[in-house]
Amino acid sequence: MSLTLLFFMALGLGAVAWLVGRARAGRFAVLARAHSLPGYHAAYVALWTALPALLFSALWVGVSPGLVTRSVIASPAANSLAADPIERRAVLSEARGLAEGTLHSAFNPSAELLAPEYRVARLHYGVIGLAVAALLALAGGVYAFSRVRPDFRARTHVERAITITLLVASLIAILTTIGIVASLLFESVRFFNKVGVLDFLFGTRWSPQAASGGDMKALGAIPLFWGTIFIGAIIAMLVAIPLGLMSAIYLTQYAGAATRRWMKPLLEILAGVPTVVYGYFAALTVAPIVRHLGDMLRIPGTSSESALAAGLVMGIMIIPFVSSMADDSLAAVPQAMRDGSLAMGATKSETIRRVLVPAALPGIVGGVLLAVSRAIGETMIVVMAAGLAAKLTANPFASVTTVTVQIIQLLTGDQEFESAKTLAAFALGLVLFVVTLLLNIVALGVVKRYREAYD
Repeated sequence: MSLTLLFFMALGLGAVAWLVGRARAGRFAVLARAHSLPGYHAAYVALWTALPALLFSALWVGVSPGLVTRSVIASPAANSLAADPIERRAVLSEARGLAEGTLHSAFNPSAELLAPEYRVARLHYGVIGLAVAALLALAGGVYAFSRVRPDFRARTHVERAITITLLVASLIAILTTIGIVASLLFESVRFFNKVGVLDFLFGTRWSPQAASGGDMKALGAIPLFWGTIFIGAIIAMLVAIPLGLMSAIYLTQYAGAATRRWMKPLLEILAGVPTVVYGYFAALTVAPIVRHLGDMLRIPGTSSESALAAGLVMGIMIIPFVSSMADDSLAAVPQAMRDGSLAMGATKSETIRRVLVPAALPGIVGGVLLAVSRAIGETMIVVMAAGLAAKLTANPFASVTTVTVQIIQLLTGDQEFESAKTLAAFALGLVLFVVTLLLNIVALGVVKRYREAYD
């Protein structure tokens, strides 16, 4: 039985329970002074009806596949299965695909015999799950309905349930972050047991193929760090900061209300464009132009995959990050500072340059730092336009690589997770995580101080 069917059944029963509970509470609310409004009584009955069924459904969907497989293996049709565990799993997987309709034919004849057994077992356990979920919903609904009376504190119980739900949601987010950090740390420790920390952080030679042959000195990440900084923190910022700041100044100081109304949303659309689209644009449009420009200027090392092409497009992508924060910061500067500057005889441009921008600088700097953290974690643009060569070069027309590109390369395809070559991806991810975390902490700290100054 699918989780979707159980989910909608629980929601349907909960909706019916809500109507019944509200009708009962509505009758005595007219005659007596009730502690809670009818809506709270209805919500209490609905929660007791839907939640037990939903919790059981989530548990049953995880347990029932194992029960179905065990039932199929115990059937007479499974006597023809091979003793080898790998071959047995392959046949059972094909039979399950035939039963669910995801496969139309099977390579192994035994799967054709087991498919009907799978259908019968799935139907059997599906009916059991549906019946138990319905019984739990009914029992919970009857219990809650019996407690609906004028003096019952339904509002307290409902608000407590909402508080617990919000707490669980917060804990899930926190535990997810802890799980991500723990997985990175665990695998990174395994990597650093094979490769020295200093060799990794300060080595200038990156060659995972040589590391596969036992040369652990070939996993120096300095070229990757430089490529990431060169593209994301230098070239991209040289594009994003001037354009983003000037866009914010125009929208807040010069544009009329009608112009701002349509221009600001159009500018922020850039943040919603998928990065793979930017990657196509960088690889098919910007990179050939950059290559042609490099050939015209006779710059040595010019490549069709270059840091300049990736950095230019990445800078365009993060313009909204800079302009949005700069826009909010400039708009938050007190009007008295503008009026005072103009009253002293300063022009509008002088007021912007000498009063507004310095006053809004903390917020602008915070936006720039957030944009940098977004840029150095970008993947698709650099994968499609920057190349794979790990070089220590300041030539923007040359091919370079970044940390994110190498993580993809190291984890693509069939990999041996005991080798230093593959584990290097987790060490790179840990470094990237720490750097972006620090940038975000600094940016949020700057923004917080700014808000304290002007709110």
